[in-house]
Amino acid sequence: MIVCGKGRVVQVFLVLAMIMGAAIFAAPEPLSQQRVTLIVSAAISLKNSLDEIGHAYEQEHPEVKITFNYGGSGTLQHQIEQGAPVDIFFSAAKKQMDTLQSEGLLAVGARRNIVANTLVLIAPASSNAIRGFSDLTRSDVRVISLGEASTVPAGAYAQQTLEHLGLFLAIRKKIVYAKDVRAVLTYVETGNADAGLVYQTDAKISSRVRIVAAAPENSHDPIVYPATVLKNSKNMVAAREFLSFLEGAGARIVFQKYGFAPTEK
Repeated sequence: MIVCGKGRVVQVFLVLAMIMGAAIFAAPEPLSQQRVTLIVSAAISLKNSLDEIGHAYEQEHPEVKITFNYGGSGTLQHQIEQGAPVDIFFSAAKKQMDTLQSEGLLAVGARRNIVANTLVLIAPASSNAIRGFSDLTRSDVRVISLGEASTVPAGAYAQQTLEHLGLFLAIRKKIVYAKDVRAVLTYVETGNADAGLVYQTDAKISSRVRIVAAAPENSHDPIVYPATVLKNSKNMVAAREFLSFLEGAGARIVFQKYGFAPTEK
């Protein structure tokens, strides 16, 4: 039997309570409650819509944090090939996704076509000089901005369109290439380019440019945005759940708000 004064007994109980409390707080969270961070590498043209969708998803799933890595689809493809820790890849074209699939880097059965887009010719809002694609050959149109065709799907679609219309060779000395489609938008917004080719969704977010014309549908490959979970994802279950969310009705409303169109499954 341990005999001690009343004050000593109180002190012992307080110490024990503190130790037990510390043990409780130090215990690891159950796996189901641990916070998961998903890294989503996505085409820069998706930024506004995905920022909104990601925020909505985090509100519904507080255990998940979505981190977006935006850029040109080709650049993102190369990052994945070099081992970047990515859970989901959301491309602006099938080409980059096809390449990663051929290299065995996609999770089996995870690839989905999420949305479609339209390619448009834009000019500064303050100028009415350009009224159609044929005006690009005029001598007073000095700079035309396109995405770099090898890494930016919008640039590849743009070159296809200009070649289809028989304009590419006539204007190629005027072309200034940009690292991604948002850079093309900036060049035109600031007047550093007289015209540019971007997605309709990019043009819609800026009051400083106007849409001159849409590229004919048969002038370029279909503009389809596929998304997938990567084979080496560390969060396979959570990644597949977010991918399903991107296909859902709530995400579809946001995509349409920013000008994206639905696509066939």
